[in-house]
Amino acid sequence: MQSLWMLFASFMFAAMGVCVKLASETYTTSELVMYRGIVGMVVLFIMVRIQGGTLKTAFPLAHLWRGFIGVVSLWLWFYSIAKLPLATAMTLNYMAPIWIAVWLFAHGWWHAKNHVEWPLIVAVGMSFVGVTLLLRPAFEANQLFDALIALGSSVLSAMAYMQVRKLGLAGEPEYRVVFYFAATNLVAGIVGHVAEAGGGPVTWHPLNTAHGVFLLLGMGLCATAAQMAMTRAYRVGKTLVVANLQYTGIVFSSIWGVAMFGDVFSWHSWLGIAIILLSGMAATFYNTKSTERGKAIADTDPIASEV
Repeated sequence: MQSLWMLFASFMFAAMGVCVKLASETYTTSELVMYRGIVGMVVLFIMVRIQGGTLKTAFPLAHLWRGFIGVVSLWLWFYSIAKLPLATAMTLNYMAPIWIAVWLFAHGWWHAKNHVEWPLIVAVGMSFVGVTLLLRPAFEANQLFDALIALGSSVLSAMAYMQVRKLGLAGEPEYRVVFYFAATNLVAGIVGHVAEAGGGPVTWHPLNTAHGVFLLLGMGLCATAAQMAMTRAYRVGKTLVVANLQYTGIVFSSIWGVAMFGDVFSWHSWLGIAIILLSGMAATFYNTKSTERGKAIADTDPIASEV
């Protein structure tokens, strides 16, 4: 199930990307971030009311930290997309699983718990090789600073994913984690749009077309479903396996590109897709074979030992 949750999340993130790409022709980035937060908050609030849950949390600072690093990572990524070739920005941002693997390696070595699982780390590394073959990134020498910004975004993304993992292991339900992140998106979108006005009049693009409203709703619903599934995956799954399966988002995005925008791929791209899929299956197979049923999470997951 941990693999299915992450695969579903990757698919929904890719579908969200299609909505964002189409909606960006009408709405600014800040507006998209804001509407993503609004839709997520409304959907989750209705869900909580129907199910009789509560949004009251015992971890307000943890949610604040997760929201802060998540939003900063998002804005850095958008900045890098504007300054770098899209393939380069996406590839550098998808280094988040690499940073997670490095952190887990360092944790296992420092505490001498013999939890350095080389097959999973190799699988993550091969997945990044696949991403590189698929996107074939490149940047000019004068774009080094922008490339470092994209790398910073991936580091913050890795921190956000590990924070999601900790919140889940601490007993925080998925809907609460996603709701407070959506709230952060709403605030960040409003603040960003006001800042973009530069002290001048703040104007918003009207919601006067069914096409635009449909795209915004689709973006928000896909993002909410993806965040819920991703949060569940990080809570119940093995960290490196889940992180490795995030690379399938590139595969789904490529499929959407062919179907919706007529993108054409070279043999490098198809080889990259094959490597991504094979490494994901290898990581899942290794986890299934090497983890005993009922074994304590703290014995298999260094992140869990901190909770």
